[in-house]
Amino acid sequence: MSYSSPELSSYATDSYISGIAFSGSNLLLPLFVIFMLQSNQLITSITALKKPKLEIVSTFPLLAAPFSVALSADSGASKHFMPKKRGTKTSRFGSKGRESHDASYFYSGKMHQDQGTIEDSSPYLENPIPNEILDQILVASSHSMQNLPDSSVHLMVTSPPYNVGKEYDQNLTLAGYLELLRTVFRETYRVLVLGGRACVNIANLGRKPYLPINAMVSQMMIEEGFLMRAEIIWDKGSSSGTSTAWGSWKSASNPTLRDTHEYILVFSKGRFKRESMGRKSTITRDEFLEFTKSIWRFPTESATRVKHPAPFPIELPYRLIQLYTFEDEIALDPFMGSGTTAIAALKSGRHYIGYEIDKQ
Repeated sequence: MSYSSPELSSYATDSYISGIAFSGSNLLLPLFVIFMLQSNQLITSITALKKPKLEIVSTFPLLAAPFSVALSADSGASKHFMPKKRGTKTSRFGSKGRESHDASYFYSGKMHQDQGTIEDSSPYLENPIPNEILDQILVASSHSMQNLPDSSVHLMVTSPPYNVGKEYDQNLTLAGYLELLRTVFRETYRVLVLGGRACVNIANLGRKPYLPINAMVSQMMIEEGFLMRAEIIWDKGSSSGTSTAWGSWKSASNPTLRDTHEYILVFSKGRFKRESMGRKSTITRDEFLEFTKSIWRFPTESATRVKHPAPFPIELPYRLIQLYTFEDEIALDPFMGSGTTAIAALKSGRHYIGYEIDKQ
């Protein structure tokens, strides 16, 4: 309840009655209002040494009991209150909930200064893609996606080659590998619409030393102007294999961790919010509740079944397409591989464009 009298403190409640307003400063003692619900009936007890004037001004439902009052002091002034659910906001002690949340206190801190340019005032532009390349996998390098106009794609989903000796890898140095990715992601930035998302599925490599590719790619994307939105952990669980590469067995000599997860890094171009342009979202309630968690659990895909050395399961691009695009929009995969992103796009009622240098 909230009180306007200076003698009474203020606090918030989650009930449908958000407060009873008191006016005037001549209330001598606090007024105690006890609400009890029994058998869907509201029992009200009011006790005070000096009672203010009680005036019923309107009714509104609290479960089965209509109730609304305004209390005024001798001055005759009164304030009416309406039920209002207060949103949460960031405090020095954090916040338990996130409902109509005001995070301005958090984002006004120095930690978020100079963290990319947000183009909230820039006009939204969406250029059409030629029909002859829509829903096609182009046998070409994505280093230069000259077939695609600027600001024409709504989402990029990809799992780039890992450069670890697979038959399609080029055996590049670490610096050369990162430069290859940078060139492709720079082109991705160009073809994405304002607010468009880029999602990169990546795994870290090696043990001697361990190469944090996810951190390197994240820094690269930020340098290219992307705004980072999230880092999803894909927990592959028992489907990730029965590796025994644990280093020194039951010894502190040199134990190593067996990776059972990969990363999905999520970025935006220019702003966080997308324009729907009148298109519909198709994600279900249950999907939304599950897909907005930062840890995803689903099995890997069989390389033998797909006939590709490192396929990702259709569930991965499907989740990203449902979460980050509207119906009939366009998903790009610059390293199309076995075509999983294309299948997920069609399954979701979206279009796709892929680049792949291997005709197989």
